Amino acid sequence: MLPKSLQKLIDSLAKLPGVGQKTAQRFAYFLLRSHRSLAKDIGESMLNLKNEIALCHECFNITDAGELEDKSLCPICSNHRRDKNVICVVENIFDAQAIEHSGGYFGVYHILHGRISPLDSVGPDELKIKELVLRLKRLQENGSQVEVILATNPSSEGETTAFYIQKLLKPLGVKVTRIATGIPVGADLEYADDVTLARAMKGRQDYE
Repeated sequence: MLPKSLQKLIDSLAKLPGVGQKTAQRFAYFLLRSHRSLAKDIGESMLNLKNEIALCHECFNITDAGELEDKSLCPICSNHRRDKNVICVVENIFDAQAIEHSGGYFGVYHILHGRISPLDSVGPDELKIKELVLRLKRLQENGSQVEVILATNPSSEGETTAFYIQKLLKPLGVKVTRIATGIPVGADLEYADDVTLARAMKGRQDYE
């Protein structure tokens, strides 16, 4: 019989995505054997995550609460150099971060905070899709010509999410595009799957 405090930690860790009971036990045992400073740092970081992180009221990206302009907009949404009429829709904050690091995008984002996944009981109402529609309507009321880039992941759930949003936005007359998918740089064709090859052929471009 494990001590209640240890068992509670194991049960809590096991709730994390991708962490099973055995992995949770290893994590908990490692923390038990490590220096108290590590447990303290992790505990403080988790508390700060809830206390010092805020959601942008426009794109729903997360940022340090102290960085929110006028207590509502994140640094990207409040940056006047960004094109507010080009909105890249992504599943999570890390997808937006990856696009930012590419250095080739100068629009803004809309974070869904998930993707449609019936098996996980995640439907459209659990995502920030309604907020996207309202955001687009506000822009259209100001006479803006808006482009929405659907940058959900090329998985079955990501494609389902992109298709749902595309159908939802069609009546609004908004330009909707989908990020290209295909063969990554440095990869060999012989190792690519059929779907990837098909998309690469469909998304071919002029060779300049």
